Amino acid sequence: MNDNTMTLLSACTKGGVATVVKINAAGPLKQRLISFGLMKGAEVKMLECALTKSTYEVKIGNVSIALRKEEAELIEVTDVRE
Repeated sequence: MNDNTMTLLSACTKGGVATVVKINAAGPLKQRLISFGLMKGAEVKMLECALTKSTYEVKIGNVSIALRKEEAELIEVTDVRE
């Protein structure tokens, strides 16, 4: 996938890199994601995806975090490349 259309982080494949466009979360969840460096303009790499696609491991800069499926579906990304 190599285009500038927006998609959800949960749709990225293992090894894919994308740029965050928007986080559709509020309150403590949004603050937690921002504290990890997950904010507009950040480059995110999909490291792993559970077989059930219930959790995702992503890397932002030097930080690796695990996201639940529900959290990954709140993050809009663009410029997805493998």
